[in-house]
Parts: sequence; structure tokens; C-alpha cells
Amino acid sequence: MPAMSANNLIEADQIVDALRQSIYRTDGGLNNVPGLLKRLLKEEGWKKRIIERTGEIVEFDSFSKFVTTPPLEGLGAEINLVKRIISNDKEALDLLDRALQNPHGKHCDVNNVNVRPQGNSEKTALRRLRKDKPELHKEVLEGNLSAHAAMVKAGFRLKTVSVPIGRPDSIASTLRKHMSVRDLERLAHLLLGDQDAT
Repeated sequence: MPAMSANNLIEADQIVDALRQSIYRTDGGLNNVPGLLKRLLKEEGWKKRIIERTGEIVEFDSFSKFVTTPPLEGLGAEINLVKRIISNDKEALDLLDRALQNPHGKHCDVNNVNVRPQGNSEKTALRRLRKDKPELHKEVLEGNLSAHAAMVKAGFRLKTVSVPIGRPDSIASTLRKHMSVRDLERLAHLLLGDQDAT
């Protein structure tokens, strides 16, 4: 993190204070949380700041600890509450996920227990795209592509389709739209029990 002036450190505290107040306000303040959080994470103002009210310098090396530490040093909130408030903002969620990772890329809670997202969740997809396909990651954050479509485009997931069970004509129609003739022929052999189909 680049060296910050006293003014920058005080400004970081002002953002933290505004974010803390927005998290607990019931009169529309929650709408400000994603923007404030994104700014705080991008500028890394949570790592070191001067508390304007006391003049004290506070430093954190863990974002989880910053969030859960009581005011004035931290936000005095729970990570899950912050996640719920920003759940509709993909960029904020992605920045939060990045901040919650330790330097070795493991996702940890406040007890330093590995809680890396698993499976086909959007969070898992965003993390993989951020690491291996940043251009597709950017498209997802900009809303141009779903996380699943980006994973398929990157070759990390196979394309899937849903078919209505009990309607062979609909199943056949759907599969013809999405499969090559060769794959359809192989599928027909496999469905008829020909295990040697190639």
C-alpha cells in the first residue's frame, strides 16, 4: 500500500464513519453502503487511518477483523450483514470477497478458518474468472455476461440445458438445437444400451 498523508488517513476515517452509520440507518442509508464499501476497499482505507475524533492511528491487517472490531476502530458489524446489504452489487461482492482472502489466496473467516466458496456458486465463478480470465470477469461485473455464461465461455464449465422429463418430443427438439449430429447419434446408441458407441 502506498504511503498516505495525514489528510488521506483522516479521509479514510470519514469514509469508515459514513459506512458505519449507513449500515445501521433505517432511513435509506443502506443504499449508500455498496458505494462506500467499494471506495473503502479500492482505496484500502480500512488498513490504516487516523480516527478524526481521537487523533489515534489504527491499523488492520485483516478486513474481517476491521469489520467485526467495535467502533471507533472498526465497523462493529458482522460480515454476513455486510454481504446481505450489498447482495445486489456484484462489484461490491467481488471486492469484499477479495478483501476477505488472506495473502495466500485462501478465504478465511475471523478465526482464520478456511471458508473458500465451493461448487457452482456465483462467488466461486467470480473468483475463478478474476484469477484466470480477468477480461470475462470484467464483463460479468459490468453486467454484460452472467457468471455462468462467462465460465462456459472460458471453458471452465460445460454448457447445460434443461429438458422436460416425460416429453420425448420436447427432449429431442431441445437436444437437436444444442448437440451435433455425431453427438446425437452417440447418445442414441448409449440410450439403447450400446456401451461401445464412440
